[in-house]
Amino acid sequence: MHAQLASLPPLSSALLQPETTDHPARRCRVGHVALQEAALDEFNALLARLHHVPLLGDQIATAARELARQPVSDHRAPAIAQRMRLAHTVTQMLADPEWQPAADAVEPARLVVDYARRPHQLIPDNLPVIGGLDKAVVVDAAWPQLAGEVDCYLDYRRLRVIEAQLRHCRVFEFHFGRQEWLAARAAEAALIGHCRRVGSSSYLPGGAAAMFRVS
Repeated sequence: MHAQLASLPPLSSALLQPETTDHPARRCRVGHVALQEAALDEFNALLARLHHVPLLGDQIATAARELARQPVSDHRAPAIAQRMRLAHTVTQMLADPEWQPAADAVEPARLVVDYARRPHQLIPDNLPVIGGLDKAVVVDAAWPQLAGEVDCYLDYRRLRVIEAQLRHCRVFEFHFGRQEWLAARAAEAALIGHCRRVGSSSYLPGGAAAMFRVS
C-alpha cells in the first residue's frame, strides 16, 4: 500500500450525489442491517467535523449495493480494503513515538482513529464484503486534510530504515524524528541531483571526445 494520492478514487458514485429530501421509498438497509436514524445522525455529526456534507441512509445503502457487486479482496470490497489500510497507517502515525505530525493533521487523524476503535459503529465490521464501509467514508472525509501528512510519514519510515542500515542498527535504536527526516530527505535530493548532473555531463575536458573514434 502506498498513499501518494492527493485524493482517493471515489468509493461509490452514490456518495457523490447531492443530498435530497428523504422519503419512505428510499433504501435504509446495508446488507441485513437497518441503519438507525440516531446512529446516522451521530455519523453525520462526525462527518461535519471533517468538513464533509451529510449523507442520507439511502446513499450509504446504495453505495453498499454497488460495492457488493465488485470483486472481493481480503474479504472486503477493494475500495473499502484500501481505506482500511490507510486507517491503519494513520493509527501507526499517531502512535509512533518518533514522529511529530503536522498540527493541522492531528485532529482529523484522531477522529479517524477514534471512530475505527469504536465498539459500536454505523455498519458492523463483520458484514461480508461491505463491512467497514462507514470507516471508509470517514477516511474519505478526512483524506483532504491527511493525504500530504500520510505521504510524509510513509517517506519518513522509508528513510528511517535506510538510516538504520547505514548505522548498522535497528530502527528504534537511534533518534530519528521529523527534523532528522527533513535533513535526510534534503541530503537524498542533493545526491539524486548530483547523480543526474554527472550523468548528463562528462568528466573529460572540452574537445577530448573528438580524440576517440570507432574505426
